[in-house]
Amino acid sequence: MQDDDSVETDIPMTIEDNYLTKLESLFEVPVYDVSQVEKERLLVEVLATLHQHHVENCESYQRLASTWKTDNIQLSDIPFVAVRLFKLLALKSVPESKVLKCLTSSGTSGQVPAKIFLDAITSRWQSKVLVRILQQFLGKQRLPMLIIDSPGNHQSGSRVNARFAGIQGLAMFGRDHTYALNNDMTVDWEAVEAFCRKYENDNVLVFGFTFMVWHYFIAAIKSANRTVRLPNAHLFHSGGWKKLQSQSVDNHTFKAGVLNLTGIPKVTNFYGMAEQVGTVFMECEHGFLHAPSTADVVFRDCYDFSELNVGQTGLIQVLSALPYSYPGFSILTEDLGTLHGVDDCQCGRKGKYFTVESRLPKVELRGCSDTAAAAS
Repeated sequence: MQDDDSVETDIPMTIEDNYLTKLESLFEVPVYDVSQVEKERLLVEVLATLHQHHVENCESYQRLASTWKTDNIQLSDIPFVAVRLFKLLALKSVPESKVLKCLTSSGTSGQVPAKIFLDAITSRWQSKVLVRILQQFLGKQRLPMLIIDSPGNHQSGSRVNARFAGIQGLAMFGRDHTYALNNDMTVDWEAVEAFCRKYENDNVLVFGFTFMVWHYFIAAIKSANRTVRLPNAHLFHSGGWKKLQSQSVDNHTFKAGVLNLTGIPKVTNFYGMAEQVGTVFMECEHGFLHAPSTADVVFRDCYDFSELNVGQTGLIQVLSALPYSYPGFSILTEDLGTLHGVDDCQCGRKGKYFTVESRLPKVELRGCSDTAAAAS
């Protein structure tokens, strides 16, 4: 006979526990070295659990997607939230008492910013995943860092804007952080030249939002006829492409201009957004963006939202295993992109690889670097 004291009681697993268990398993998968089929199998399990969590805890999401069934699904079956809804609704799936901070997107002047509510779980995993992705390109050593931005305050209490969040995320990989711009967006030549002298023979990290790097730094160097030399630097940049494309500055022109005026030989673009902080799609040596193991993309027809095949251009749906505190795990963006292949990029990284072509026509500028563009 078994003593009553030794009887074990089965405690049912909560959605949160179930989610974290599945996320841990996905996190253990190599970032770029797992086949698309295997990644989808693991990712879909996490996303289905997130869907259940958001249906139960976010009334607006429940109205949008409660009828969706999670049985025998593929990645392309997962419902999406239009990115614009984050500007119109306060979407969150945790009690207000668990919200640590509210991230606000950096829309152009006069627009309502998107509001992204972050709790401890989401914030922690955003940082862990971002570190894991960027270490594939930067290594684990923290490098001297030049930030192509101003040191102005981008945070007010628990509210943080996306531009500051982007800087903060990349700053984890740097040391001796030096801001290249003054608060009026002019170049701080004294700071830049001192940084170049100090680290002229060292590997360094440079980060900035695309439009700001080109408009406030590269163009200023050329206009002032100055010399900036960072021959061992690696520049990471993101966002603001639409305004540059209107000036006939494409990815090749951008890299050539950076090399010519700063000597920076390595330039890496990445695709990400405030609505899915921590999820970034990095550019490889062949100019393609890659989906990491914790995220993916689906390309959809602009008219009927059907899934597109390799070589076709359509709206980008971004999926991420990270958003627990708000229903942002599957978002239909307003960006147009092209899927170029799966598991067979020449760089050796597996999974989907793609390019972003443009913003959907008649959609206003938005994004971290566009904030500065609107103010100029």
